[in-house]
Amino acid sequence: MKTEKTSALSSVRSAGAAAYARAARTVETVEPPPPVSATTSVLGIPENEFTPRVRDAITTLMGEVDNLRRELQKTRDRLEEVERTADQDHLLPLLNRRAFVRELTRYISFAGRYGTPATLLYFDLDDFKQVNDSFGHAAGDAVLAHFADTLLAQTRDSDVVSRLGGDEFGVLLAHASVEQGRKKADLLAEKLKAEPTMWQGKPIPIGFSYGAFELKGDDTPDLAMARADEAMYAQKKTGR
Repeated sequence: MKTEKTSALSSVRSAGAAAYARAARTVETVEPPPPVSATTSVLGIPENEFTPRVRDAITTLMGEVDNLRRELQKTRDRLEEVERTADQDHLLPLLNRRAFVRELTRYISFAGRYGTPATLLYFDLDDFKQVNDSFGHAAGDAVLAHFADTLLAQTRDSDVVSRLGGDEFGVLLAHASVEQGRKKADLLAEKLKAEPTMWQGKPIPIGFSYGAFELKGDDTPDLAMARADEAMYAQKKTGR
C-alpha cells in the first residue's frame, strides 16, 4: 500500500510538472505588445493603407478625442460647483433654505423608518433690525457671520446648519432628543453672551430666541418647521 501511494503521488507530480512545462512554453511563445503603428489594424485599417495621410488623420482624431475628454471634465467640474453654489447661502458658509428642507425631509424619513432621533432647532435673532439701524448693514452682516460661525463651531459634522432667511437659522441635530437640543441651544446662548460680535473695536450684544422640536416619522418639513417656530415664540414669551 505504501508503494502504491508513493507511485500515485509521483504520477500526480509528473502530471503537474508536465502542465507547468506546457504553461511555460506558452508564455515563452506569447508575442510582445504590438508597436503603435500596428494598432491601426484594430481600427479596421489594413497595413498597406497606413499612409502618412492616414496617420495624420488618426493623430488629429485622437487629439480631438482628448480635447473632448478635457471639455467633458471641465463641464462636470462646473456642474459640481453649480450644485454646491445652489445649496449655499449667498452671504454665509451655511446651507440655504432649499437645501435645508431637503435634508429635513431625509431626517424625517430616518425617524420614521429606523426610529433615529433627531431634533430641529429654530433660531431668531432678537431686535436684529436695531443693529442695522444703529451700526449699519455691514455691522449687521458681521453679526450674522459671527452667529453662523458660532453655530458651526458648536455643532458636529453630522448636524446640518442653515440660514433660513434674514435673521432666522435652523439646525438639525442628528441622534438628539428635544432635551438635548435645548441644552445645546443654552450652551450656544452662553457662548454668544461671553463672546459677542466685535465691530470697530466695540462689542455688539445681541440675544436670540429658539425653539426645539423632535422630529416624527409622519411629519412634513413645513409642519416640523412650524412646530419649531411655535416653540421658539413660546420660549420668547417666557423670557428664557
